[in-house]
Amino acid sequence: MASPAAPRKQKPVRLNLKPGITPSTAGIGGNDAESPSSILAPPLADLSIPQGLQLDLKPDDIEALNELGSGNGGTVSLVMHKPTNTIMARKIIHVEAKNSVRKQIVRELQIMHKCNSPFIVSFFGAFLHEGDISICMEYMNCGSLDNIYKKTGPVSEDVAGKIAHAVLSGLVYLYDEHRIIHRDVKPSNILLDSAGHIKIADFGVSGQLVNSVANTFVGTSAYMSPERIQGGKYSVQSDVWSLGMTIMELVLGKFPFPPDGKPLSVFELLEYIVHEPVPTLPPGQFSKEFEAFIARSLIKDPATRPTPSELLTDPFCVAIEAKDVDLAGFVKVLQKDS
Repeated sequence: MASPAAPRKQKPVRLNLKPGITPSTAGIGGNDAESPSSILAPPLADLSIPQGLQLDLKPDDIEALNELGSGNGGTVSLVMHKPTNTIMARKIIHVEAKNSVRKQIVRELQIMHKCNSPFIVSFFGAFLHEGDISICMEYMNCGSLDNIYKKTGPVSEDVAGKIAHAVLSGLVYLYDEHRIIHRDVKPSNILLDSAGHIKIADFGVSGQLVNSVANTFVGTSAYMSPERIQGGKYSVQSDVWSLGMTIMELVLGKFPFPPDGKPLSVFELLEYIVHEPVPTLPPGQFSKEFEAFIARSLIKDPATRPTPSELLTDPFCVAIEAKDVDLAGFVKVLQKDS
């Protein structure tokens, strides 16, 4: 299936936050002298969303339908915006943070409003309620790649290639248009819908809200680049490493480190990733072009590892973009088996 065309830019409109999101109800914890609502509510009220995505968001108009999961410091539910019958995924995040972190969250919410890419999950808006931030996003009804491959087994090279191309395109958009480095590329943050669309989620706000060792290292560090594990400078090339790990996991049907499958503790795994050779794909099971693509993604030296833009020009990526792959058919089989 050919990659979808980039959507036309549309004139932004204001998001109308209804009364009830007030200083007395919008508090987000902490005892700072500056009012929490003065940090979050006014900037949120000034956010803009693309024409066609305008929703008049307030808590009373949101009906919870089903819980979809939890992670990265928040819970995700399937909800309906009753006035418009719009189905959305709502992520609720409880915030107890310093003023500087709150302000960073607001900045990233503003960026999410500006994002307009076929490879990024659409953002409908956000509102404050009883100390929580509710972030309303596009619902991708087939879920995340980690759940998909655990049901179906290893993903084919062609499907994995389309996933890699879509994620790289999303990373290029985030970096070139907004100077955003995703920081958390992994199977659970790559979503599919029944039409075969592939989109990236969780590229900013969640990362600001997860600071415990348990959540950060157990949940995310397995996909961190060696330089990031060692506390080095984090660059867009680090997202490429995380993508390489993700794609390798999808085609193998298991996490690639260590290659013998020996159980390791979290810190043993991090040490292995930094100091041991990078695993390679089983010989003879994949094309030479795909093997080379994975090898380029997993170069340990970030100075010689390609950027997402450079990796999009890789021969495998160029060929897979032009190749007709029935992603909608792949999803239909997945839905049939579920």
